[in-house]
Amino acid sequence: MRGWIVLALVGLAAQLVDGSLGMAYGVTSTTLLIASGTSPALASASVHLAEIGTTLASGASHWRFGNVDWRIVGRLALPGAVGAFLGATALSSLSTEAAAPYMAGVLLALGVYVGVRFTTGSLVRRPGRLRSRFLVPVGLFGGFLDASGGGGWGPVATPALLGSGRVEPRKVVGSVDTSEFVVAVAASLGFLLGLGTAGLDLVVVSALLVGGVVAAPVAAWVVRYLPARVLGAAVGGVIVVTNVRTLLRAFDVEASAGVWVYPLLALLWAGAVVYAVRRHRRERALGQDAGWGPGDDSGEDEGERELAGARS
Repeated sequence: MRGWIVLALVGLAAQLVDGSLGMAYGVTSTTLLIASGTSPALASASVHLAEIGTTLASGASHWRFGNVDWRIVGRLALPGAVGAFLGATALSSLSTEAAAPYMAGVLLALGVYVGVRFTTGSLVRRPGRLRSRFLVPVGLFGGFLDASGGGGWGPVATPALLGSGRVEPRKVVGSVDTSEFVVAVAASLGFLLGLGTAGLDLVVVSALLVGGVVAAPVAAWVVRYLPARVLGAAVGGVIVVTNVRTLLRAFDVEASAGVWVYPLLALLWAGAVVYAVRRHRRERALGQDAGWGPGDDSGEDEGERELAGARS
């Protein structure tokens, strides 16, 4: 019983982070299961089964708080499902450890870009919409990495959409989390076909599921009211820390370099968040907040605004 409660708390904490920042549920939960001796394939399979419930609850909560852009969900989820099914099938028989350093390097660069842009850059939205030729590759790559690596949908999709500058952060997080339901279903089907049900621990799955479902509405509420600068700085920090850790482990230098790299990253991350908070307050006081703030409706499309104007 104690172990179930611990796993449920892990699922709760992971979903609070994932629902607020658009990433980290899979990475956090899979890491714990692998550390406890579960094979990578079974750990990823267990997490994705739990994610069917947690992502459904998270998507419904984000929709309730107005954090979802359904055009993005439709164009992102389907290629994500294809990539997830292929990734699950591949992980059932192959290892993707050799590709981990390269993937981590790409994601690290994206994390630095997102953190710097939202902490120090302008938040004026770029004109235009995200097109399928951008979203489809992001979905395919993110889905494949998510299933084959035990996590990666959020770390790929969230920084890619944030970096585009065309979608406000809360709708990026909400749309990515809502799309993940389809990705989780496809990945689970791939694992069930490749592994069967042997070795799956439904106690683990149920604990992660319950914790995630409890946390989902709280996280969806938090992301709606968190200022864009602060959210961007936090997301960038999560991406950087996660992928630096992957790189240090891949090159087997975590024991020697981690003792100074991690504290340095923690200081830089904390400093970025503090700076982002202060800059947001200063811009708001001066009336220079460029949008994307709490409750901002700049994510509506032109048709929605025209319809609203016609009704008025």
